[in-house]
Amino acid sequence: MEKNNPPKADLCEAALEYHRYPTPGKIAVQPTKGLSNQLDLALAYSPGVAYACHAIVDDPAAVSWYTSRANLVGVITNGTAVLGLGNIGPLAAKPVMEGKGCLFKKFAGIDVFDIELAESDPDKLIDMIAAMEPTLGGINLEDIKAPECFYIEAKLKERMSIPVFHDDQHGTAIISSAAILNALKVTGKAIGEVKVVCSGAGAAAISCLNLWCDLGVRHENITVCDSKGVIYAGRDPDMEPTKAAYARETEARTLYEAIDGADVFLGLSAAGALEPEMLARMAKQPIVFALANPTPEIMPELAREVRPDVIMATGRSDYANQVNNVLCFPFIFRGALDVGATRINEQMKMACVRALAAMAEEEVSAEVGMAYPGEELSFGPEYLIPKPFDPRLITIIAPAVAQAAMDSGIATRPIADMAAYREKLKEFVYQTGVGMRAVFSAAKRGRRTRIVYPDGEEERLLRAVQIILDEGLTRPILIGRPDVIMARLERIGSKLRVGTDFEVVDPNSDHRYKECWTAYHQLRKRQGVTIDIAKTRLRSDNTIIGAMLLKLGYADGMICGLTGRFLHHLRHVDEIIGKAPGCKTMAAMAHLLLPGRAMFICDTHVNENPDAEQLAEIAFMAVEEVRRFKIRPKLAMLSHSNFGSSRSTSARKVAEAVAIVRAKAPDLEVDGEMRGDSALSAEIRKQFDPQSPLTGEANVLVMPNLDAANISFNLLKMTGSDGMAVGPILLGAARPVHVLGPTSTVRRVVNMTALVVVDAASK
Repeated sequence: MEKNNPPKADLCEAALEYHRYPTPGKIAVQPTKGLSNQLDLALAYSPGVAYACHAIVDDPAAVSWYTSRANLVGVITNGTAVLGLGNIGPLAAKPVMEGKGCLFKKFAGIDVFDIELAESDPDKLIDMIAAMEPTLGGINLEDIKAPECFYIEAKLKERMSIPVFHDDQHGTAIISSAAILNALKVTGKAIGEVKVVCSGAGAAAISCLNLWCDLGVRHENITVCDSKGVIYAGRDPDMEPTKAAYARETEARTLYEAIDGADVFLGLSAAGALEPEMLARMAKQPIVFALANPTPEIMPELAREVRPDVIMATGRSDYANQVNNVLCFPFIFRGALDVGATRINEQMKMACVRALAAMAEEEVSAEVGMAYPGEELSFGPEYLIPKPFDPRLITIIAPAVAQAAMDSGIATRPIADMAAYREKLKEFVYQTGVGMRAVFSAAKRGRRTRIVYPDGEEERLLRAVQIILDEGLTRPILIGRPDVIMARLERIGSKLRVGTDFEVVDPNSDHRYKECWTAYHQLRKRQGVTIDIAKTRLRSDNTIIGAMLLKLGYADGMICGLTGRFLHHLRHVDEIIGKAPGCKTMAAMAHLLLPGRAMFICDTHVNENPDAEQLAEIAFMAVEEVRRFKIRPKLAMLSHSNFGSSRSTSARKVAEAVAIVRAKAPDLEVDGEMRGDSALSAEIRKQFDPQSPLTGEANVLVMPNLDAANISFNLLKMTGSDGMAVGPILLGAARPVHVLGPTSTVRRVVNMTALVVVDAASK
């Protein structure tokens, strides 16, 4: 069924407000280097910039190392065929081009200049675009009308030594090709035998048919219709060459006549072009790609009324099988740019097709499952191609495209280590990947551990388990009712098997029940826990069950807290697991990965107002944990006071904590008490103490109290553009255990699992 969409007037108002506030437009140019002092200015511009210029004169290929060109695409249009709006001109096309730039950046990390040119003469337009080659690493042609678009792209490919890609043609062709391969697989029809009827003869339609023929569709089995009807041999002696290539000998003159017995309908024309009675005349299990936007040639619900056996794809996000160019263009450019491809050739496009088609047969990622709750996302009639927000797209398609460029001999910067390249792309997808790389590497190298998860029935946990198993991190132990877990696995479309892929501890029937409640009673009998209370808790409280399994050696670590209150879980951890030897307190540290920096904040969850001794202990525990990330800890002990500027009780407490840390660890980079700006700016810090032992930017921020830590963490998490959070990381427990929060994502569960695995393996 179609989802409820906002009324047109409301959508219009919201769209205009979105484009206008807080800053007009959707893109901006941001410097990638600091320009904070005279030296920076001298390096960025005169005289330092001359050295970069000389290097490029000596070796033109060096432009990829000293400028942004290798990651810069021009999205170029003359506004002659914008979306479904027609020839609205280059100025009105600018919002669309800015939007395309946003997609490049968001999905593939590619920078874009949107370029709108007031030129309708194809040859002049070619000259203008070709002259930009020194500026750009690639050209994405957009919204240029047919048939000029074919000519313009072909000439630019001849003249330029960088990738040129007309997305309206090839993007749709690539996505539809992956979809048709899988639709034929679902129906069992042979690609060389199917009869195809196409409504539309524009750039996208012709490119789709060309690529389908490369896949194996027979040219003589294709009938194309335009606004005048069937394109047949002899219809028009002056027919455009792209259309004439599909003129065939046939008695059919209308779409109604041509559609009789067709296996496949491809629509890139107009709303309502495929009438219900036409669909009724198609062959068994008809494949209908109704790709007109915003309203397809036939609506899916109407199509199913006429033909319940129909397999549908549209260009809309509110129906299954959306043929969306964002599945292709960011990633094909990513792969092309990363190997310095001189063009995008047929081998690269075909590699993209095959990779997309294969992805649809794999189990969907956790992120995709969470983004589309309640949908059946497994290979079949309703899932022929991946979803646009599948994070694996860049890690699968870009390497496939890059490899095809290298194999076909057009890569000027071949990738030597493709596995490392995939890992780099994965880090782009998951911002936590950069900071977590060392942790994941250690987790995979370590001995096999058993991690117990009390929230075994939680859907996020079940999705995380698939990733945990794929990454080879641990063999999970889930606490929960097996029938509930199986039902929820089935609901999310998971192929995991209870008892085979992971162990399940059933609170109602586990064979260790007596051992666990007996040990729990012994542990807590002097704190008011009777035998009956112990028995009840070991049936009803999964965190207590998990903690006892860890205590008794049935598990090596524990992740809990996806449901319920943090302090509830922490209390059970403290009572059962206890504190590490010599440790007087526990604390929680959050790891923030923001653009350009990694930061750790303590104590975000546990100690309301720690004293100086506790702050020092928290600092030492934080240092030990930060080193697991292969990051050199640089501590700032924060306060409202800057190096004695205030004599308040809070400021003196922090200053005393600094003295304790320095006395016990004189080689540690630590300073305070100081304000937040001093912690993050060496220049500000030098104004107060040029001999500060803390160099550069602090990466471990020890806050004076719980309020300061928690507020700072959540503000930074929400305002840091594209930032990601890892944690809370529990410090000071006797065994490897972490208590998460109810808002934790699937990815955070996976990251925290890697942490606890490393900790468990080391112990």
